[in-house]
Formats: sequence, structure tokens, C-alpha cells
Amino acid sequence: MRCPNTRRQRRGFTLVEVLIVVVILGILAATVLPSFTDFSGDARESALKQNLQMLRSQIEMYRLEHNGKFPANGSTTESDFIEALTLSSDTNGTTGAIGTKPHGPYIVGSVPANPLNGENSVTIIATSVSAATPDDSTGYIYNPSTGQIKANSTGVDADNVDYDSY
Repeated sequence: MRCPNTRRQRRGFTLVEVLIVVVILGILAATVLPSFTDFSGDARESALKQNLQMLRSQIEMYRLEHNGKFPANGSTTESDFIEALTLSSDTNGTTGAIGTKPHGPYIVGSVPANPLNGENSVTIIATSVSAATPDDSTGYIYNPSTGQIKANSTGVDADNVDYDSY
């Protein structure tokens, strides 16, 4: 015959068991979380590459439809560049409301923001785009005489490639 007091029923976890589970979860979180933070940087870099690819293709499309002239050719103002890509235009580059001219718009809305610095403005330069030093003050650097555009972003990606060389 058994004595009812010698056998104890367990109704929960002991403090030691709970601490072991918490420590194991902490170790797993410490190994997994850093990889998730890298994904956000990779996503921004990928978005920048896609934005630049889209801008370059639309600049080239503009050139093809405007007798070899790039958007804002002969101008030094950002507004001329933005209007050339976001409004309709004729073959001479004269802009007008959407639908009033035979060409464009090439970008709907506005220039996409540079995901690395959040800027969607454009610095217009007359020198080589590759020689321009990025300073994060605007989203992009553009030369209207050559049609070259690059990110105005300092820093390097995970492969040690300068952002402004994308």
C-alpha cells in the first residue's frame, strides 16, 4: 500500500526549467537578429539600384524621342529636369500638361526618393558625374549634357562598392 504523501504531483515548471528555456531563446535571438538587420540595408541598396535603372532607362527613352537631347539639356535647374520627365513634351523639349504634347510623361508623379538618404531632389552639374563628390544633400547627381545620373550617397555597400558608383 502506498502512502499518499510520498507521491507528489507536478503542476507546473520549476524556476530552473523556465530559466533554461529563456537562456536558450536568448541565444537563438542573438544569432538570428543580426541577419534581419542586414536585410533592411540590402533592401535599400536594391531599391536604389532599381531606382537608378528606371531613371536611366527613362532618360534614354527621352533622348530617343527628342532627337538625341537629354532631359534639361542646356539647363542648370532641377525644375527643368523634373518637368522634362514628369510632364508631356514635344520633340523640341517644350513641356506642357500631361496629354497635351506627343511625348511623356516618363515618370509618373515625381523623381523617386533615394532610399539611402530619403532625398528625391536632383543636383544638376556641368562636369562629369563620376567626378562629382557625393554629399547626401540631394537624392541624385545629373549631367544634362551627357544624361549621366548617379546616387548622391556617401558610404559603401556590403561588397565595399561606393553607393555613388551604382
